[in-house]
Amino acid sequence: MFAQSYGAVTFGLSGHIITVEVDISTHVPSFDIVGLPAAAVKESKERVRSAIKNSGYRFPVYRITVNLAPADLRKEGSGLDLPIAVGILAASGQLPEEAIQGCLFVGELSLRGELRPVPGILSMVLAGKEAGFRKYIMAPDAAQEALLAEGTEIYDPRTLAELVEGLLGRTPLVPAVRKEPAPAPEETNDLADVQGQLIAKRALEIAAAGAHNLLMTGPPGSGKTMLARRITTILPPMTDEEALEVTKIYSVAGLFKTERILRDRPFRSPHHTISMAGLIGGGTVPRPGEVTLAHRGVLFLDELPEFPRSVLEVLRQPLEDRVVRIARANAAFTYPADFILIAAMNPCPCGYLGDPDHECTCTDGEIQRYRRKISGPLLDRIDLHVSVSRPKYSELTASVRGESSADVADRVAGARRLQQERLAPWHMHTNSEMSRRQMQETCPLDREGNSLLRQVFETLHLSARSYDRIIKVARTIADLAGTPAITAEHIAEAVSLRNMISRK
Repeated sequence: MFAQSYGAVTFGLSGHIITVEVDISTHVPSFDIVGLPAAAVKESKERVRSAIKNSGYRFPVYRITVNLAPADLRKEGSGLDLPIAVGILAASGQLPEEAIQGCLFVGELSLRGELRPVPGILSMVLAGKEAGFRKYIMAPDAAQEALLAEGTEIYDPRTLAELVEGLLGRTPLVPAVRKEPAPAPEETNDLADVQGQLIAKRALEIAAAGAHNLLMTGPPGSGKTMLARRITTILPPMTDEEALEVTKIYSVAGLFKTERILRDRPFRSPHHTISMAGLIGGGTVPRPGEVTLAHRGVLFLDELPEFPRSVLEVLRQPLEDRVVRIARANAAFTYPADFILIAAMNPCPCGYLGDPDHECTCTDGEIQRYRRKISGPLLDRIDLHVSVSRPKYSELTASVRGESSADVADRVAGARRLQQERLAPWHMHTNSEMSRRQMQETCPLDREGNSLLRQVFETLHLSARSYDRIIKVARTIADLAGTPAITAEHIAEAVSLRNMISRK
């Protein structure tokens, strides 16, 4: 007796359709799963056995062989419980095989036969759409996420028994219906809440407009964190494609808990005790790290020198390539990591170096060791470096509020539109993505600007990467001003915002 059902697993961020082949023969009773199953898949034997019995159906006391194809793809997770159970019921004659054709089954089974959700539902359903499946059966808690994939027919029975009775036609299987999502909470952060800090606000605007990385250095309580948390309020809204991409990431990571597609740009702020795998991704079963969870949004690293240097160094590759590649013995995973890095740090261990109102208690050696925790190559990849001083009393008590996030966001959106039109032939969106070829074609410097940049390059002994990043930032400043050519004024501002901290 043979039957075939279909399930799905995630591999990286993509869903993969799995053909579940079940063969039952009259030999010594056994239950084997082949096809490169991981531990969680092997354990499904006991869950499936108990779920079938406790749902009131007969578990075959014969030799049962389940093959998961393709056999060269390692299957992780518990989402294959349901297609295995359905395949066994069909192979044993308790369920007509034609009733399960064209259906994709995804779900974990409890010992009582209840259906439970698994991570990555959206990726699996999208893979099913590409493969031509019409119906999708999963747990009720996963249905709203699956319905984000338009044009799908989702069924969400609570138990295995409810599913089987529906497939047999004894009780109706009713398709799941989209619920009206709760209204999104209003944004409470506003750039106008930050009094003073004009240079830091300007740097934040440039960072948002061109997707440039930013490092803020200043004493404790100067407003670095407050500024960083408001950058998402001036970033343009995500496109439908970007929103779906981010939602898939959070689904695979098991962090998707809402009934609406994610529209707000991510803002991730990991603690400095995070591990390398937590930041970059990985683990025994590779999962997206913070750099991928910040994709299309912002990664904020507060107290930057407190992070282990080995953890910070792994940022160098994703900052350049905008992807993370994780190699394992049996597979290689690629995760997207296109984010804006916003970092904050004190000027020294005590935090008061250069503060006119507080005396610094650090020795020269302590200051050097503190700053050397951040390598030169990593600093070189951060486009904007600004000093943030403590605001004055007159600024804190001023009755006139600064520019609102909405006003700044309008300028940022205008600059982004210019960039998208200019970089459309290369399928790029922001100035930070440009390589040398795009810079040569889209970043003309006037004579004064070229002369100033040559002088700065020779005087400061800049690296080729620093040269490129100054031009990219200057291009963004020109876009904010609506100027086709990069002038000496734009170059001067870009250079002033790249005052890298001394590491000597």
